[in-house]
Amino acid sequence: MAALFGARVRRLRTAAGLTQAELGDRTHVVSTRITQIERASGAKPTLELARALDAALGADDLLVELWPYVYREAFPDWSRKFMEYSERAVAIREYASHVVPGLLQTENYARAVLSVGRTLGSQEQLEERVSLRLGRQERLVTPGRPELWVVLDEAVLRRPVGGQTVMGEQLARLIGTVTVAHITVQVLPFHRGEHDAMGGSLTVLTMPDGSEIAYTEGAHYGQLIEDPDEVRSFTLAYDRLRAAALPPLMSLDMIRSVMEDNHRGAKVPSRSERRRLAQEQLQQSGGRQLRGGGRRVPGNRRPRP
Repeated sequence: MAALFGARVRRLRTAAGLTQAELGDRTHVVSTRITQIERASGAKPTLELARALDAALGADDLLVELWPYVYREAFPDWSRKFMEYSERAVAIREYASHVVPGLLQTENYARAVLSVGRTLGSQEQLEERVSLRLGRQERLVTPGRPELWVVLDEAVLRRPVGGQTVMGEQLARLIGTVTVAHITVQVLPFHRGEHDAMGGSLTVLTMPDGSEIAYTEGAHYGQLIEDPDEVRSFTLAYDRLRAAALPPLMSLDMIRSVMEDNHRGAKVPSRSERRRLAQEQLQQSGGRQLRGGGRRVPGNRRPRP
């Protein structure tokens, strides 16, 4: 795909009568960067550069549309293949053990999730990843949208990714899915104990021809499973998770409860702040202070004659 992208840039540049140096000037990069892109060597183009090239060459978004495919080449083969399958799936069933699935993430939550990891190289790369993730969500509002069924581990709700404000927005987004007919969200509470997918996340995709593909993922690995017998065992594991999870309406109540608890918790003053306020109130009401473990000590008084 990088070679195809480069060939398109070269053809468009030649048709526009521009040298590599002139195209570099128009897109604010050095001419050697244009050479690298056309030869598919060196670092892959960023989304920002793809947009600049598109505008400079009048490509009518051709290069921007090609860019996600170029970007995916940075991922392992199994990861790229999973992305391709996901885009064609008619049903997506997902168990998330650590974070809200990408298809349901808010922009700020996605940015917080993607800002950590060993492969992140720069702020520019982070914004590209956020843009790509949000772009994949657009499929949920198209006529050919897939049926999405998500089981969230309770830990997903309790971990304040991005801080309380960002997490509050994300929980509100999950609550909003109750009005979307093709999206179902369940919560697997802690008290259900151990289960078959502990330690990682699981996704089962149903393709247009009825075949199924499974994908398991941990913090630093992923595995695509296509063998029908193996996929069947993962499908059964998912069905067990779905059966153990709270029903959708009860799950909604739990998400709302966590959001309300977080909101109340954000307003509780810290211990040191409570101590300071108490001291001020006592001083204003009679010169008393809090000392040591918080006991009340009377102020100095003159001895009686």
